[in-house]
Amino acid sequence: MALKDTIQDDTKAALLGGDRFVGDTLRNLKAAILDEEVKQNKRDEGLSDSEIEKVIAREVKKRNESMAIYDQNGRPELAEVERKESEVLARYLPEQVGEDKIREIVTAKVTELGASGPQAMGQVIGAVKQQLGNTADGALIARIVKETLV
Repeated sequence: MALKDTIQDDTKAALLGGDRFVGDTLRNLKAAILDEEVKQNKRDEGLSDSEIEKVIAREVKKRNESMAIYDQNGRPELAEVERKESEVLARYLPEQVGEDKIREIVTAKVTELGASGPQAMGQVIGAVKQQLGNTADGALIARIVKETLV
């Protein structure tokens, strides 16, 4: 079953089951997916599962950033809402690769590309992201690459 269909079915199930929070969160996700389809001019054929995963990853990142800002400003009740939304959305992402595995891949890519110095960061990050796809956070990859190259 396509990821978009799974999200649609889960939205219906949550709303019919009385879980308004999950239902509303998934509705917002569907709106973000629709927005991306319109942006890419793919309204008729729809996005692929990997493109939908990118949208979900972007939405999770937004929630995590908001959560951090709310925590910094002493608003734990708002941070909790963002955390819960992030958890709901993260269910639809592929299993995330651990930091140790990312370090191994970064080290291998640096060796493979013969990269050295900060000017090679973009090249290494691109190669690692291409290999890992949506299974790793881009910010984490960038941090590890920076630590490795500097």
